[in-house]
Amino acid sequence: MAGIYIHIPFCKQACHYCNFHFSTSLRMKEQMLEAIIKELDLQKNYLDGEKIETIYLGGGTPSLLSAKEVMGLWDAIHQHYAVEENFEFTLEANPDDLNKEKLHAFSKHTPINRLSIGIQSFFDADLKFMNRAHSADEAKRSISQAQAFGFHDISIDLIYGSPTTTHDMWDKNLERTFSLGIPHISSYCMTVEPGTALDHFVKKGRVAAVDEEKSAIQFKMLMDSSKDKGYEHYEISNFSLPGRYSRHNTSYWQRKKYLGIGPSAHSFNGHSRQWNIPNNAKYMNSISNENKVNAEKEILSSSDRYNEYIMTSLRTQWGVDIHQLSKKYKNYFIDKSSSFVSSNHILQKESHYHLSQEGKLIADKIAMELFFIEE
Repeated sequence: MAGIYIHIPFCKQACHYCNFHFSTSLRMKEQMLEAIIKELDLQKNYLDGEKIETIYLGGGTPSLLSAKEVMGLWDAIHQHYAVEENFEFTLEANPDDLNKEKLHAFSKHTPINRLSIGIQSFFDADLKFMNRAHSADEAKRSISQAQAFGFHDISIDLIYGSPTTTHDMWDKNLERTFSLGIPHISSYCMTVEPGTALDHFVKKGRVAAVDEEKSAIQFKMLMDSSKDKGYEHYEISNFSLPGRYSRHNTSYWQRKKYLGIGPSAHSFNGHSRQWNIPNNAKYMNSISNENKVNAEKEILSSSDRYNEYIMTSLRTQWGVDIHQLSKKYKNYFIDKSSSFVSSNHILQKESHYHLSQEGKLIADKIAMELFFIEE
C-alpha cells in the first residue's frame, strides 16, 4: 500500500512562524491545479502499481479549494492509480474556510473523510501573534460545524511555547480540545525558522525569543494531560484516541512508499527520494511546456536508510526494532544507544527501543547520536 500527498501552495496570508512553500496570490490557482493534475499522470509509474490507501491534501491551505476542484484531483487520481476501497482522504483546513456551505459541499460531493484543522490556539492573543486569519470563536465554531456535517475523523493542530501562551492558557487549550471530543491532536513547539517574519521580529528585538524551558514544561503538560484522557502518544508530535491514528502520516514513519505532487512536494519509493522545485512558476512551466517534473533525486545508501529508520522509528511509540537492522547496524545501534538506555532516555523491551518521556524532550539530539556517519 502507498500514499499520495498533494501540495496546494496557496494561503490567504502568511503566518509569522511558517516556512512552508506557498503564495498569497491566488491568481494562478487554476493553472496550478491543471499542472498538478498533469503531474499525477506523469508520475503514475512512480509507485510501481501499488494500491493507494491514503490521500492527503496539504499546503498551504487546501481548504481554499472548492468541492469541484477537489473532485478534479480525485478524478485524476482514480484515472491513473488503483485506490484501496477503505481509503483515508485527508484535507488540511483553516477554520475561517469551514463555513456551512463549504462543509456541506465537502461532505456531500467529495470523498474527503478526514479533516486536519489548523486551530493552533483557542485564544485570540495567540492567533494575532501568529498572524492567523481566524479568530478563537471561528476555531471553536469550525469544529462543531464540521462534526454536525458528519466529519468525525478530525485532527487539530495546536502550538505550544509561543511567547503569548502562558501555562494557564495552554492548559485551557487542552481542556477545550478534550471537551470537543477531538480524536486526534498534532501539536508542535513554536520554533523560529530562518527567513520567517518571526525570525525577523526576534532579531530586531520586537518579540521575545522562544523560551525552551517554558516549551518543555508545556510539552510535559501535553503528554500528561493527553495520557490522562486516554490518548496514545504514538509519535512525538501526534496524539490520538486508540485506533484513531493518521494513517497517512503513520505511513511516513513506517517508511511506506508515497508520491508527492505539487511544488516542493517530496516522494519516497523505498530506495530513493525526490523533491519537486519549490517555485510555482518553474514548477508549472516544466510540466505544462516541457512535459516533465522539475525535481531533484537522491539515491539512498545503506547508511542513509539506517539513519532514516532510526530518525522516523524512534519518534513513534513502536520504536526501533533491532531485528529490522542488518548485523552491522544492529551492533552499532546497541553500542551507541547503551548510554541512553542507562540514563532511561531510551526504554528497551526485548528487541524494541523507544523513547521515555524524558527522552522525547531531546529526541533530535538522541537520534543524531545514533546516526551512522560514513567516514
